[in-house]
Amino acid sequence: MTHSDLPYMNLLDVGRLIQAREISSLEVTQAMLDRIERLDGKLRSYVQVLSDSALAEAVKADLDISLGHIRGPVHGVPIGIKDLCWTAGVPTAAGMTLYKNFVPKEDGTVVRKLREAGAVVLGKLQMTESAYADHHPTVTAPVNPWNEAHWSGVSSSGSGVATAAGLCYGSLGTDTGGSIRFPSAANGLTGLKPTWGRVSRYGAFELAATLDHIGPMARTATDAGAMLGVIAGADVNDPTASLLPVPNYVVGADRGIKKLRVGIDMQWATEGIDAPTRSAIQAALKTLRSLGADVMEVIFPDPTRAIEDWFPLCAIEASVAHEKTYPAHKDQYGPALASVIEAGRAQTGPDYQKIMLHRLAFKGRVAAMFESIDLLLIPATGVASPTLARMAQMGVDAELMSAMLRYTCPFDMTGSPTITLPGGFTPEGMPVGFQLVARHFDEALLVRAGSAFQQATEWHLRRPVL
Repeated sequence: MTHSDLPYMNLLDVGRLIQAREISSLEVTQAMLDRIERLDGKLRSYVQVLSDSALAEAVKADLDISLGHIRGPVHGVPIGIKDLCWTAGVPTAAGMTLYKNFVPKEDGTVVRKLREAGAVVLGKLQMTESAYADHHPTVTAPVNPWNEAHWSGVSSSGSGVATAAGLCYGSLGTDTGGSIRFPSAANGLTGLKPTWGRVSRYGAFELAATLDHIGPMARTATDAGAMLGVIAGADVNDPTASLLPVPNYVVGADRGIKKLRVGIDMQWATEGIDAPTRSAIQAALKTLRSLGADVMEVIFPDPTRAIEDWFPLCAIEASVAHEKTYPAHKDQYGPALASVIEAGRAQTGPDYQKIMLHRLAFKGRVAAMFESIDLLLIPATGVASPTLARMAQMGVDAELMSAMLRYTCPFDMTGSPTITLPGGFTPEGMPVGFQLVARHFDEALLVRAGSAFQQATEWHLRRPVL
């Protein structure tokens, strides 16, 4: 192994080397900090790099490991944190100018759990304003490392760029309408959106409480599974966090998918999408069949109402999340975030109740579908790696908005777990992703299926040229 091999090693692989004392956490962390200094001036993925504390955490990890106190697979491994997760003593702004001087006194639960597992926190990653659709006008959006003219995804844009560019070995993202899945697909990563409630939301800025999910973004399914195993679980500070035990998502990930029932709604999954996305779905279907999966055609419950309801529901919940500061500090809000809050404030009680009834019915229909299948295969988005110029039209292009949201919003409305996997490239050389969806709390199956797919393909091994 050479120094140049380090940045793109898988999280679990570099963890094994550190824990076997074949390389030190300090050496790996310093190499990562040097790379960030060299490349991130252009990529803009980090809000703040925590060099001093990261090096101190690496020294501590090496000492613990030398004494035989290995805390698990992420011990000594450098990772990045989306800037809406509280980090004790470090400004945590959630992409907002309003909170640029907010310094939490404690770590959010996910950050605390990563540190207790021995991970090295490299820094805080850039994001859209309050995890909504756009970056604040004063923020320079992270740059897609594959091509600067293309979208880097929202709202976990910094997480996607840093992980894809080899500026961390994994990162935390959040997903309210697609913001683990969008940047994972756009940057060629594996993103694991867990079941709502699988991961505590305590100590993370809220956008829409019943839609927000926190999850890992990494380069492989097993890396994402290892990170999820650290951050998942019950939390006395978050009564909505599930009390179900957390399995070891890595053990058993090599069991393959023979005889697993993979459902696909051919009409919904392949019509109205662009050619590269359709090709990725067809190729994924072929690979899953070759691995022994039983592919079954299903009819997915009509998601039209769920997609239509997502915006007003997100708006209502965002208006609640920001009621202490909006409209009192309206002048510090960007136009996109202000617009969604205003829309939420305009909704009525009966409006909200209708959304809740629609949502419960849709969630029930999706759960019923999973009585006959184990996994559902769908695109990540209907448009593969759109350009920045095209995404600038999203607010006025209803067709584009539908294509981007049709495969993400429904599974925030249901709270279902999904894994996004690299599945191809466009003719321009940009990554294309697809999703597998599972029953609630069946993330282990998603990691297993993702691992099987990645053992049979090489899409996840390609790297951007920097």
